[in-house]
Amino acid sequence: MKPPRFGTVLTAMVTPFDANGALDLDVATSLARYLVEHGSDGLVLAGSTGEGSALSDDEKLALFAAVTEAVTVPVLAGTSSADTASSVNLTKEVAALGVAGILATTPAYARPSQSGIAQHLAAIADATPLPVMLYDIPSRTGRALQPSTTIELVRTVANIVALKDASGQLAAAAQTKATLGDDFDLYSGDDALTLPFMAIGAVGVVSVCSHWVGDEMSAMVRHASANEWEVARRINASLASSYAFEGSEAYPNPVPAKAAMRALGVNVGQCRLPLGDSDDVIDYAASSLVSTLMASRV
Repeated sequence: MKPPRFGTVLTAMVTPFDANGALDLDVATSLARYLVEHGSDGLVLAGSTGEGSALSDDEKLALFAAVTEAVTVPVLAGTSSADTASSVNLTKEVAALGVAGILATTPAYARPSQSGIAQHLAAIADATPLPVMLYDIPSRTGRALQPSTTIELVRTVANIVALKDASGQLAAAAQTKATLGDDFDLYSGDDALTLPFMAIGAVGVVSVCSHWVGDEMSAMVRHASANEWEVARRINASLASSYAFEGSEAYPNPVPAKAAMRALGVNVGQCRLPLGDSDDVIDYAASSLVSTLMASRV
């Protein structure tokens, strides 16, 4: 089996903002290095965890350039929006920045047909020589990427090579992976489903909780890849509190992730509207989670 193109534990990195809400590139580069030091062998920028919908194109380009220069692991650039033309234009600009690939997300809000979704994603891929990871997250976009659509795209667009699957549909993901085989890299897009995804052939995870338990996520994925399932299951069980913490109706991702990083002393700031600031409840939960994790590592 070929090694994954982008790594096995990719952190969907939060985007740091300063006290005035401006993009903080100094903290972004420090955070990127921290993540690489703690289990991440790839980074994904300006996705849903990175508040890509709240960033301007200029901010995205600056973020991609700064982080790519700061680390040696693969960096994927989230260049897509609900507007195909804008997505294509931004995608054309990033190849010169040194990123390793593109994250192309199913378009939100418009609710296109599968044909429209396929044309949107193919247009993004056609705009770049870089390899492309598709991103299916119907809870945010309102539209699912059907297995038949993924399969057709991978078979007809040469540089579409991977999928971050945050659909929660394990049977559909298994069908896609079984059909496309080892040349196609499937990633879990949900931390809590990483282990079952790996059981059906996923190469790893695009993770949120790897911000604060990156070493543990890396160990779990490594043991699962080596068919050491008993150890992987034990690690997975130890991460249950992190899975529960990282997102809820009251505190959607990335509000908890940013709270956890602040609790660790990384000043990533607050989320931009419409997500907005955290409150005392989630900040206390983050502090408690981090304190418990630190104590367990002693």
